[in-house]
Amino acid sequence: MSMFKNISQISQQLLPKLTTKKSLSNRHKPPKLHRYGRYLYWRFIRMRGTPEYIARGLAMGVFAGLFPIFGLQTIVGVALATLFRGHKIAAAAGTWVSNPLTYVPIYAINFQVGRLLLNSQEDFIPESIISFQELMKYGSQFVVALFLGCLVMGIICGTVSYFLGLKLIYLWHGQRLKKMSN
Repeated sequence: MSMFKNISQISQQLLPKLTTKKSLSNRHKPPKLHRYGRYLYWRFIRMRGTPEYIARGLAMGVFAGLFPIFGLQTIVGVALATLFRGHKIAAAAGTWVSNPLTYVPIYAINFQVGRLLLNSQEDFIPESIISFQELMKYGSQFVVALFLGCLVMGIICGTVSYFLGLKLIYLWHGQRLKKMSN
């Protein structure tokens, strides 16, 4: 038992160090997620291209983001931006209009718009759908109404996002030029 001369040596030799001191240089650094967010913000602000080119990409992304094609929205948005000669990164960012927090309201509104345009008289009670089989009873009527609503709302929201994005991009470019001249 003379292996340890006192109790403090036991804890030092048998247990790993549980406390680590932060270096002074790491103490005041912002978290990595915040830093990445700032990077994306500045990357978006400093996009190269004409304001029309960037706004066209944003509009194509918003249009694609309003369709319920989960996992393919970004691909469709970038493809549309390529087809209509818009900014591809802005298109990918535009698809973020649809996210887990906004899925239900967006698709509920799109569905109701589609039903209104089709002049559908059949009652559709969302609470009655408790399984996928219940949804399939509505079948093609549901899908057609949803996609028609998505198409119409996509055109409207895409157009609005184009003009709103164009105005904001002109503002950002003007402020940036003003700062650079000072």
